Amino acid sequence: MQILQTCSGSAPSRCLPYGTRPRSSCTSVPDGLAAPGKAGQAEPRPVVQVPTDALKISRHLTRRDQGALTSATRSHAGKAPKTALEPPFSGFEGHPQQPNATAPLPGTLLRASDALLLFLPERSNLAGVRHILLVLSGKGGVGKSTISTELALSLRHSGKKVGILDVDLCGPSIPRMFRVQDNDVHQCDSGWVPVFVDQDKSISLMSIGFLLEKPDDAVVWRGPKKNALIKQFVADVAWGDLDFLIVDTPPGTSDEHISTVEALRPYKPLGAILVTTPQAVSVGDVRRELTFCKKTGLRVLGIVENMSGFVCPHCSECTNIFSKGGGEELAKHAGVPFLGSVPLDPQLSQSLEEGRDFIQEFPKSSAFPALTHIAQQILDGTLQQSS
Repeated sequence: MQILQTCSGSAPSRCLPYGTRPRSSCTSVPDGLAAPGKAGQAEPRPVVQVPTDALKISRHLTRRDQGALTSATRSHAGKAPKTALEPPFSGFEGHPQQPNATAPLPGTLLRASDALLLFLPERSNLAGVRHILLVLSGKGGVGKSTISTELALSLRHSGKKVGILDVDLCGPSIPRMFRVQDNDVHQCDSGWVPVFVDQDKSISLMSIGFLLEKPDDAVVWRGPKKNALIKQFVADVAWGDLDFLIVDTPPGTSDEHISTVEALRPYKPLGAILVTTPQAVSVGDVRRELTFCKKTGLRVLGIVENMSGFVCPHCSECTNIFSKGGGEELAKHAGVPFLGSVPLDPQLSQSLEEGRDFIQEFPKSSAFPALTHIAQQILDGTLQQSS
């Protein structure tokens, strides 16, 4: 492991693990950690001593976790972490809430390797969220992140405040689709501060993509660590007042989905939007997602058929490349609402690649009425539920 020497009085160039105390002498900072954020700070933070032994952090853990941490530390003695996301104490599988633990200071920048070491008191950061929507699909590559992004933009243009929680830990796409992938997450008194897309703070985001040391870092985590971070996202992100919180999920019906549903259950999520493409292979996998929703008691608000035809940018003719009607047929068979079909549109793809507001910039696109119609149905559904 490379060692970077820093002295007090100079701005620290790395983000340091929590629970450490300020020192006035020179200290050694392990390479591969990130710079502290400057949110709300007039002066740079003092340099702090980084514990060279992971066992120093064990005072925050239960006896069971201390044993796992001790065993992992011994097995990794003398070895540098393989990535910024795989600390030497990777055997740690929990993060119990410890009221006497040392909490991070406000304004501290967070990284994924540090996220599992936060021990903050229980709080209700979702108390100001009126409605929670989960975007699900049993199939990968059907456009869940696309639908989540455009739904958030449509709701914002309807005067709503929206948050997006990206729990796709291995493939976070939301930060890039809003062109905020270089932003950082900071700590405040209420928890983690989400990343805001605009000055009005009408759309706020939280994703592991903001916590990665490098954009190409892979999250090589087993289920317990994924579950712990998802619970941390649900409990400790200071969303404030939101009309909608959209949860963008990975494909499947496994660890991340169970953890997300269970963590959100006390907050009574409004329901789930299922995304599919027209072909039978995708529809078959989404049918399994319907079974997942039934078993977990999650209400299905409707099904969206994405990539339903290709719109030619020259003549605007729509060609059904992946066939058509599979999502609508599935909705009829399952007895759930069909929210609409979104065609393939080069303008939609371009806006997502460049982080632009498709709803505002391309009102004449063939995908525009489909996306706004889906958002309107969600709004109508919330009004009916409120009444």
